[in-house]
Amino acid sequence: MRCILILLAFSSLPCAALELRLPTANDALLKGGGPDYFQFVDRNFEGQVTYPWEGGQFGFWRDPRRTSGGIAYARFHEGMDVKPLQRDARGDPLDDVYAILAGEVVHVTPSGKSNYGSYIVIRHDWGEGPFFSLYAHLKESKVTIGTKVAAGQTIARMGYTGSGIDQRRAHVHVELNVMLSEQFDVWHSTGFRTPNHHGIYNGMNLLGMDLQALYLAHAKNPAISVAAWLKQSTAQFEITVPGSARLELLQRYPWLREGTTTVAPSWKIRCNRWGLPLSIAPGSQATSAAILTWLKESSTPHYYQTRGLISNSGKLTVEGLRFVQLMAGL
Repeated sequence: MRCILILLAFSSLPCAALELRLPTANDALLKGGGPDYFQFVDRNFEGQVTYPWEGGQFGFWRDPRRTSGGIAYARFHEGMDVKPLQRDARGDPLDDVYAILAGEVVHVTPSGKSNYGSYIVIRHDWGEGPFFSLYAHLKESKVTIGTKVAAGQTIARMGYTGSGIDQRRAHVHVELNVMLSEQFDVWHSTGFRTPNHHGIYNGMNLLGMDLQALYLAHAKNPAISVAAWLKQSTAQFEITVPGSARLELLQRYPWLREGTTTVAPSWKIRCNRWGLPLSIAPGSQATSAAILTWLKESSTPHYYQTRGLISNSGKLTVEGLRFVQLMAGL
């Protein structure tokens, strides 16, 4: 099949039609039914208890804070929480969970070792580098590591495993991610005393895209190039890292590279609000450490805008620096 990419720079990439399926039989997302699709969250803000369905969406929708610029949301939600269509007499969900794309199961974990509860990770590659879908809070898995799955194939049963989830809020949490580093275990061992039970498929190493926006864009254009779609996203900040940075990302996702240079004094990584890299370009000035070189102005405090990666004074936080070290291979 011939594909036409939006950006000419990607014309050499192999490309295939994206067979993207919804993760359950609930199709309200494509019909404008937010309350019918997303599972609510419990919210207590300034003494008022509410149950907004918006909190089940991808993005900055949780833990509201009042600021001088209005209400900001301190907690980033990296996936979609899809509510069940069916429950049994006890109130447990009966919905099957489907693979959103064809791929191979690379990780299955039982409940008790993650905030995600029981979760599955599937690797996909449609010609733009490996992407990883994640399905969490499952009651039971119906696949094992190494299973090849088709788009729309049943892989699990919806549940409410994991921390902070109860029967009322039973749902499947779904993500579609890039992988930050295959050296995750080394990075994790330098900053955490707790064991890493999930190897490179730890949620901290899988950085999500706005999956609900991708579904809506795909509905309008089934031939969409995910790489081109991501690169057209709005950038929030730029980090410049030393030219010696390992930059595994460019090996997995070559469409991130701006130009053809492979050796440079430094590299400029443009990211969106939550740190998802959108482009990597050579820099002309050397640097010995990662530094913030551009930040989009905003009336919302930077800390809330960037899930804590950038301080309100406009500098990388400690967590922001650790994130860059993982992402860039420093």
